[in-house]
Order: sequence, then structure tokens, then C-alpha cells
Amino acid sequence: PPVTDIPDIRIRAANDRPLDTEGEFVLYWMIAARRTSWNFALQRAAWWAKKLGRPLIVLEALRCDYPWASDRLHRFILEGMEANRRSLEGGPVFYYPFVETRKGEGKGLLEALGRRACLVVTDDFPAFFLPRMVAAAAGKLPVLLEAVDGNGQLPLRAADRAFTTAYSFRRFLQKELPGHLLTPPLADPLKGLTLPPLDALPEEVARRWPPPPARLLQGCRSELAKLPIDHDVSPAPLGGGEQAAKKTLARFLSEGLPRYAEERNRPEAAGATSGLSPFLHFGHISTHEIFALLARQEGWSPGHLGPETRGKRTGWWGMGESAEAFLDQLVTWRELGFNGCAFREDYDRYDSLPPWALATLEKHASDLRPTHYSLDEFAAAATHDPLWNAIQRQLLREGTIHGYLRMLWGKKILEWSPSPREALSTMVELNNRYALDGRDPNSWSGIFWCLGRYDRAWGPERPIFGTVRYMSSENTARKVSVKNYLRRYGP
Repeated sequence: PPVTDIPDIRIRAANDRPLDTEGEFVLYWMIAARRTSWNFALQRAAWWAKKLGRPLIVLEALRCDYPWASDRLHRFILEGMEANRRSLEGGPVFYYPFVETRKGEGKGLLEALGRRACLVVTDDFPAFFLPRMVAAAAGKLPVLLEAVDGNGQLPLRAADRAFTTAYSFRRFLQKELPGHLLTPPLADPLKGLTLPPLDALPEEVARRWPPPPARLLQGCRSELAKLPIDHDVSPAPLGGGEQAAKKTLARFLSEGLPRYAEERNRPEAAGATSGLSPFLHFGHISTHEIFALLARQEGWSPGHLGPETRGKRTGWWGMGESAEAFLDQLVTWRELGFNGCAFREDYDRYDSLPPWALATLEKHASDLRPTHYSLDEFAAAATHDPLWNAIQRQLLREGTIHGYLRMLWGKKILEWSPSPREALSTMVELNNRYALDGRDPNSWSGIFWCLGRYDRAWGPERPIFGTVRYMSSENTARKVSVKNYLRRYGP
């Protein structure tokens, strides 16, 4: 058959409802892997549709009341939906986009389709509001709901606990990952697929929940202005969608990767970082596709993996220096964040910090701060520090921060906030409101790293920070050139 099943470890029955073999169609509820290629959940849904001889509907919906909903986030998602519409047009599946124009407008849509479906397949994503949304849907649907994990190279359930350091997780990866590298998703899960056609949605569904106008899917500003979302956060220059993600990847592999090991921490080295995090966050590209194209470029095969599994940062993959440095970010650090969200319900709460970090931050919570800034002052880049202000302006304008400078950004918020708890609140609000890659497991691990998560105690003990790792703008400017960065993101 043109489609194949996927590893059982990636499939989770979200409820105990039956499969309805008499249903009218198979439904894929696309909520996290918002793409048509390298998509385990779409592959699973296609497998079911072929097995049952039923049409396949892909439902991709967009609420208007998710936390931090704004023109910036909405347009990026909508551009991805338009890309999916074009990609699936004329193919074997029926694509159904739905965009709420008022709060609660989409309520009942999934259930209405579920009552007619053989089963529903969705994405298993461990963070933001998605786990609660899937759990709520599981209780209401009359048929089986399968949640499919396509988040990373390592299936979430391959681990049995939350790891506390990158080193310990890397050791685990080096022992556990090789077998999973042999079972990637299909590059094109719909290739050669023949299914019974579905000419139209059920009439009562289409009437109550009509698809959006073309201008809205294309991210038209006048259409966005009609929606009940935050219009103060304007769209970023970066466009969303699967094709934009693939172009970004191709450009990085040809131009950025050769410089990655030496230049990725240099803010002025344009193109030395991948720029893929927004696309990864919204599911417009898969880590499996990134890995496959990188491996092909490196002439790599699983036989190149090193025999030692002691958690060393370099040498295990058997690739070039830059490729290995990039994979440590893409696989080790990224999937460490997913692991934390999957195994800790409190991953977004201050008290989830490691005991040593909590103790040292609390010990110094009442230390005199050199200065205080309010959330509004931070948001407006109105501090006394030109470098910090430039970093915040990059976030405001582009929806991203250079990876190395994001660490300094968080450390200074800790230093200039009345307490570490308020610092965390400020970081979360600024990152999740303005960053295209916010609200992601990597956002939570990056923010909490600034407060000690996945790190260790560092001496000497300092005011405010205690033994949490310290960073300063002055030291950063001595380590890396920032003159052109300051000029670019000046007032």
C-alpha cells in the first residue's frame, strides 16, 4: 500500500471510545503538526482511511481566544493554512480550514464531525493549551481519538521521567535514539494514495461553520482587523507556511551551516543561525525533514554513529563540527524541553525550578536591586541599557531574538525585577506575546534556564543571582561584536 503504519510508541489512545467502521470518513484534526509532509499524524490518518476505505478530512482550525492571540501570531498561522490549502488542493484528501471570527464560534464543530467519523486522529503536543484541549475533546467525542507524537527524533514515551540536565538527557539519547532514527515519517504521506472522494462537507456543518474567505487565509490586514485579537502586536516580517520553512532550511544548509560552529553565537553574523524555530513551533516543518536533509548533505548513515554513549557533546553523530553543533541544539536541547513539558505538569511554574536554584534565588530575593523596571518599561525597551533595549526591539520588530542574546535578555530581567517570581512573569509575558517561537517547550526551557533549570550552581555567589549563572551586557559586548547589532536595532 502507498501508506504505512507508524511505530506504536508514537500513538496514544486519548479516550476509550470505539472505532466506528460504519462512519462516513476519517478525520485528522491538525493542531500542532501544521504541514502536509513528514507528518506522522497525517500518515496515520491516511493509513486508517486506506484501511477503512473512507474519505479523509483534514480539519485545521484557528481559535481567536488562545492566550496572546494577536495579528502577529494569527497571520503566521493563517499563512501556514493557506500553504496547506494549496498543497492539498486537487489531492486525495478534503482540506477544511476554519477560523473563528468571534469567541466560541467553533464550539461544537469537532463533535459534529466526530459524530460522523470512523475515528479522529490528532497531534500529541505536550505544552501550551493543547493538552487540555485534546483531553476535553477526548471526553466529548463518541469515537476513538488517537493522539500521534511527531514532535522529535525521540518519541516522548521513550523516556520515563523528566531529565534535569542536558548532559544526562544526551547520555540517554545516545543509548536510546539509534533505533528511532530508522523509522522516520514518510516525506509525502499522501503520495500514491487513492481514497473515495468527498465532494463537500455535510451541509449542516458547512452552514454553521463555513470556511474562511480567501482574503483572511492570505493574512489580509483588513480581515485581521475584524477579529477579536490583539491588534497592537503587528505581523512580523517573516512569513509562515511549509514552503517558507523549506526555503529557510535550504538557505541555512547551503549558506549558514558551514559557519554554524564558529559564528552561531555572533549576533552580527547574518545567516549563521537556522531561523527555523518559528516554523518548528507552529509545525510548518518537521525535525525529521531537517535531520534527513542535513544527513544527506553530510553523506551520513546510521553506521556513522559513535560507539560511546557517555553524553559527550561532539563526536557521537559522526558528522562535521557544525552539523554536530546544530544537532545538539535541534535534538538534545530542543527535545529536552519537550521531555520536561511531557513529564512535568508544573513545567511553567516558578516552583518547578531545581531545589538549589529555588534556595539561592529565595536567599537573595530581598537583595537591593540596582534599578527596577515595570512590565510596560521592559516591553517598550525603555531601560538604561542600550544592548538590552536593542534585543527587546528585535523581539518587537521581528518576533525573534538572536539565540545567544536571548540568554542575556532573561538574565537582565532577573536583575532588574523586584523578585525572581516577577522576573519570570515578565519573561513569560514578553516572550509569549511577541515571539513567533514563544509558547513552545523550548521557550519554557530557555526562560527557566535563565533562572537555573538545566544548569548548575556557579560561583562566586552574587547579589540577586546567588549561584545562578550571571551574565552582563559589558561581558557580552567583550565576547562578541555588537556595534552593528546596536546600530540595526537602535531607537
